[in-house]
Amino acid sequence: MTHPVISVEDLCVRFGSHDAVKGLSFAIAPRETLALVGESGSGKSATALSILRLIEREGGRIASGRILLRDGDAEIDLTALSDADLTTVRGNHISMVFQEPMTSLNPVLTIGDQVGEVFIRHRGMGARQALAAARDALDQVRIPEPARRLAQYPHELSGGLRQRVMIAMALACRPRLLIADEPSTALDVTTQAEILDLIRSLQEEIGMAILFITHDMGVVAEIADRVAVLRNGVKVEEAPVHALFAAPKAAYSRQLMAATPKLGSGTCAKPAGSGCVLEVKDLSTRFPLRSGLLKRVQAEIHAVSNVSFSLAEGETLGLVGESGCGKSTLARSVLRLIEPAAGTVRLAGQTLTGLSADRLRPARRHAQMIFQDPFASLNPRLPVHELVTEPARIHGLVTARDQRDLAVSLIEKVGLEADAIHRYPHQFSGGQRQRLCIARALSVKPKLIVADEAVSALDVSIARQVTDLMLDLQEQEGLAFLFISHDMAVVERLSHRIAVMYGGRIVEMGPSAEILANPRHSYTKRLLAAVPTPDPERRRQDRSPVALSAPVIVRPRGETVPELPLQEIVPGHFVRTEAA
Repeated sequence: MTHPVISVEDLCVRFGSHDAVKGLSFAIAPRETLALVGESGSGKSATALSILRLIEREGGRIASGRILLRDGDAEIDLTALSDADLTTVRGNHISMVFQEPMTSLNPVLTIGDQVGEVFIRHRGMGARQALAAARDALDQVRIPEPARRLAQYPHELSGGLRQRVMIAMALACRPRLLIADEPSTALDVTTQAEILDLIRSLQEEIGMAILFITHDMGVVAEIADRVAVLRNGVKVEEAPVHALFAAPKAAYSRQLMAATPKLGSGTCAKPAGSGCVLEVKDLSTRFPLRSGLLKRVQAEIHAVSNVSFSLAEGETLGLVGESGCGKSTLARSVLRLIEPAAGTVRLAGQTLTGLSADRLRPARRHAQMIFQDPFASLNPRLPVHELVTEPARIHGLVTARDQRDLAVSLIEKVGLEADAIHRYPHQFSGGQRQRLCIARALSVKPKLIVADEAVSALDVSIARQVTDLMLDLQEQEGLAFLFISHDMAVVERLSHRIAVMYGGRIVEMGPSAEILANPRHSYTKRLLAAVPTPDPERRRQDRSPVALSAPVIVRPRGETVPELPLQEIVPGHFVRTEAA
């Protein structure tokens, strides 16, 4: 009989008087993956932190229950261990990979120092031996040029590579249990596919058990053996992954399934209008690379190269591509938050490129931006009635007397209660904060909203509510959206057209249904092949590696290369010619 690596028995976790986890029990066998799913506040992360006994550092405590770790023929109750004994367990027996590697890695230490520290602390190695072991650990997680990466800092790596570094650190001591807390949520689909394949292959090699925490049901279908569904700290259902997806028994499980966007379900966007809101022509953005004693510009990163597109009234253009392909740089260049090097941008009939700062400010009221992290976008010191009306005040569109009435109408428009105007951002959930950001954007009655990964960090049901809101507002207000996302199913649902970016260029663009059903560019095909399907019967079998990230184009200063043209292969469907 195979004994479980970890057994959680009747676990209760409490923050003050609030019970975050209530009577939770589960077990995970060697080489088995248990997915823990549920919305924010369901108790997923509290459970993970309790297993590692880090919950006390977050202000919580284990009120009751046992967490049993199998060590040979014995069982260790982690809830009864001292801090000194827990130091031995962490890393050696149990490791954890967190959602955002940039906040988990020390920005002032090199990758070699950080990975090497694991071997020094847990294996007792010397500095030189630890550095060699760190290089091997980076090689194990398929990081290219591992020796060179040892001297780099976290900010010099892409999101996918940073997450691989975190996995290398977590697996350095070959733990028997890996806790992966949303390790692929913020990654683009090809990088996510690489990370999931990497975790599975290393699991087979090491024989470890995995507790995989996620709200992405496509990822659950791709990686899990069993699934436990949590709601408000209570396990409402646990079943093998095939059984859960085929016939979920709990109403909440069915609700999660229904909220999960599925690629191929078609678009919900209403027909677009005819008036042109945004016209971008031959836009290029470059960043200087300085070197030498005098730090002169020797070369340039071509982040965006000769991009052209247009957006009609009431239309959504979905912008997709891997991390580093230039999506966010393009969006910021369109609004001149980053100064483009060449090209023109026309917004609501006015040319933005070339305008002075004084003349640009009033023109910007026609375009607003919604960012990925709503909490970082909102001033924590301002109440809601000031937050959501601030753009209107800046542009002189509302008087102090009418400010409160405008705030009420805005938050009601985005589905919040009128009495919420007196609250502060920290008193709202993530989904509610994103609604506040949308209300704030609407205060100046814009013609264009740029949404940069606006729902990627939200649970599936909350993301569904926010995208439904965006569709409703588009129909009511005639808004145009430039929607940037790595979730292809969400892009399909919202977008009339899709533009695929790679290496700073648009390589394919056309109607959503046409692009998804009949992709022509090799990169578009690879991007779609990497999308996880929320159906365990259709798990990807091909584990061949895909590109870690879109290429970074660096050229000597002032050098340009003739562009391969976009060709219209069918009406409205454009594909860039691929080099032989």
